Amino acid sequence: MQTNYQVARNSEVLVADSNKVLRNTYALLGLSMIPTVIGAFIGLSLDLTFVAQHPIMYVIGTLAVMFGLFYGIQANRNSGLGVVLLLALTLFMGVMLGPILQVALNLRNGAQLIGLAAGGTGIIFLTLAGIATTTKKDFSFMGKFLMVGIVMLIIASIANLFFQIPAFSLALSGVAVLLFSGFILYDVSRIVNGGETNYVMATLSIYLDVYNLFVNLLQILMAVLGDRD
Repeated sequence: MQTNYQVARNSEVLVADSNKVLRNTYALLGLSMIPTVIGAFIGLSLDLTFVAQHPIMYVIGTLAVMFGLFYGIQANRNSGLGVVLLLALTLFMGVMLGPILQVALNLRNGAQLIGLAAGGTGIIFLTLAGIATTTKKDFSFMGKFLMVGIVMLIIASIANLFFQIPAFSLALSGVAVLLFSGFILYDVSRIVNGGETNYVMATLSIYLDVYNLFVNLLQILMAVLGDRD
């Protein structure tokens, strides 16, 4: 009887800890949207012709900054500095939205498409996060498949920097939407089931899922519904 009580008690503690991590993650995720929006406005005001002229240099430079911030967040995940670096990353990611937002706003219905992409991202996130939270199903089995998928997506995206095939870009965006939707299920499930106990790292993972989901949804909407007249 004592053993059963201890098991039940440990289970209650695990659930309470998971709920706390999830609450802190959602709070920090909401906060991270503020510097993202500020960064997006900064990106819109910048002259980004360099991006079109030197796309490979742009990608290399942004990846260097991103991975530097990733390392800093990982190293300081248990301190307030980790939160500061995470917010700095979200500001930078907002600035990096500048090129695609500028392209979108050059369309007659660009503002509507941005709003539609944001709304679609929100609906997908809330639905999948709700499924992972309420069912408490362990989606860790998706991990290897998602990692293989993301590596192949990165390789294909780099290849398309040289070939610039519009139909291939659209196909890659479709695959990315599916992959990052899967990552939302996977990452929220890890928190719910105790696989991720640090809310800073949990927020980083889910933020990148949401960010990439939005970008790729917007690319699809611009290609399919963009009014260029």
